Amino acid sequence: MRPLEGQLALVTGASRGIGAATAKALAAAGAHVILVARTAKELDAAEQAIFDGGGSATIAPVDLSEVDGIARLGAAIGERWQALDILVINAAVLPPLTPVWQMPSQDLVRAMTLNVMATQALIAAFDTMLKRSSNARIIGMTSSVGQKPRAYWGAYGASKAAFENLLETYAQEVGAISNIKVAILDPGATRTAMRAKAYPGEDPASVQPPEVVADRIAALLTTGFANRHRERINQH
Repeated sequence: MRPLEGQLALVTGASRGIGAATAKALAAAGAHVILVARTAKELDAAEQAIFDGGGSATIAPVDLSEVDGIARLGAAIGERWQALDILVINAAVLPPLTPVWQMPSQDLVRAMTLNVMATQALIAAFDTMLKRSSNARIIGMTSSVGQKPRAYWGAYGASKAAFENLLETYAQEVGAISNIKVAILDPGATRTAMRAKAYPGEDPASVQPPEVVADRIAALLTTGFANRHRERINQH
């Protein structure tokens, strides 16, 4: 069964972790996946894993903190394909965990640039292609700290709150005039490099692997979901 056969998907942060696992899951389901991340070497490895599994993919090394780079990415993809069916916004940065009164301004700027401004730039770059799809879906990966503030997580939490607001607003704007549906997913505790950075003493085996999240994303994209869907994948 290849339920996503013939569909075009773009996954950001696709070089490792949840992004790479999601790209592999979507390719296994039949989608052609565009892998977006900064590091070409890691993208090559993810692409090869997709090829080895019988899937198809294209790598696009882009620094999403550069808005002009996102615009160029959108233009290049628009020249090759007519429509974009799936956009998974997964790339994010976790600044050092710091009290608000000691937070270096560059940490907050970095979080807002990649986690928020890049999201708006991606939407702007691919809005037209998404509207050309008969069944366009956007999935944005968030964190519980976006809605429930946590001490020392101010920069990341504020950026995720803004990220969710942007996606929710866009979902409301396009819900009645297009086929675009937007979902915001919180993966919960997942075995990623970001998680290891935030919880250095945690046993990685004690939390779910990225493939659990990827399989749920693939299932949602296969079965469908209502616009403005929200879900926490790991309930623990």
